[in-house]
Amino acid sequence: MSVTVGQIRSINRYPVKSFAGEALEACKVVSYGVEGDRYCSFYDMTKKDWSQYITARKIPKMMSYKAEYAGEDIRVTAADGRVFGWDQELLDEIQSLTSTEITMSAFKAPHPEEKHPELLSVDGASILLVTDKSLKKLEALWGKPVDQRRFRGNFLVEVSEDSPGEEEWLGRRLSIGSTVLQVDSYCERCVMITTNPDTLERDSSLLKQVYKELKQQFGVYASVITPGEVRLGDQVVMQDN
Repeated sequence: MSVTVGQIRSINRYPVKSFAGEALEACKVVSYGVEGDRYCSFYDMTKKDWSQYITARKIPKMMSYKAEYAGEDIRVTAADGRVFGWDQELLDEIQSLTSTEITMSAFKAPHPEEKHPELLSVDGASILLVTDKSLKKLEALWGKPVDQRRFRGNFLVEVSEDSPGEEEWLGRRLSIGSTVLQVDSYCERCVMITTNPDTLERDSSLLKQVYKELKQQFGVYASVITPGEVRLGDQVVMQDN
């Protein structure tokens, strides 16, 4: 039998890799993931593959820029209210934050792994899911509130205590709205989660807890089986294999 494991409590999209993103009431899910997610990124062309990406691990201030996707446009708002497009002015702005020479991707550029050219700049599989149950567990371990934005998930799933957790989702399919996802793997966490999304202050003790107590894993990656639409409140149903 299919089992309802929860419902969608939050939808997030990150049009520019390592920039702050946008909260949505609904989204379109296409072959590579949430439409408009990780459409654009910055590169160090002296590097290869995933090491090319310039991210907030190198420039934490990147997270202070908020990116929004609107059809074929990207709108970026700086912390001081200045607004940019995906253009030379924005490149100059981010270049001023680092001595490393950087390049901006073409709009909707494929990611460097030839076997998955459709994934753009999306890490691992296509969509990242996090549950409120896991957040509460981590809060208990860390002893502090945990903002779900630290984990940059696309879907925050609200689950009941007796519902199957992420460990039981692995290898299974989830039906959400009119889309179907295949849960492929855990997400292994890095220093990105140590940054407070509002203050940009870093606290390495959070990553230490995730490494020690959760084997560095938090959230799950899923690929798209059936494109469709997902809305806040949609049920998440784990299908029979």
